[in-house]
Amino acid sequence: MNKAVRFLSIAAVAAFASLGAHADEADASQFATQFETQRTRAEVRAEAVVEAKTHSMEPAGSRVATYQSTADRAAVRAQAAEAVRTGQISHGEIGNAM
Repeated sequence: MNKAVRFLSIAAVAAFASLGAHADEADASQFATQFETQRTRAEVRAEAVVEAKTHSMEPAGSRVATYQSTADRAAVRAQAAEAVRTGQISHGEIGNAM
């Protein structure tokens, strides 16, 4: 019984001591940000409507330029096979040139 009482008293002291480490305002007021503004709610809402209508979901600079090739598919494949054969480009999983 003596060991149990000692253990419980140590646990109670440790729990009480840990409460001080978590002390804070109950409403988390340190995270509240105060704003002073001269704009009305209607002005902000009108700006949001304009932004919603003109906003693009595509990130700026992400458009890739398209290229229309005039080369024949068979000619390109033949050129690639020739480049691999002559060792100008690597091939295979390891990327060894032959």
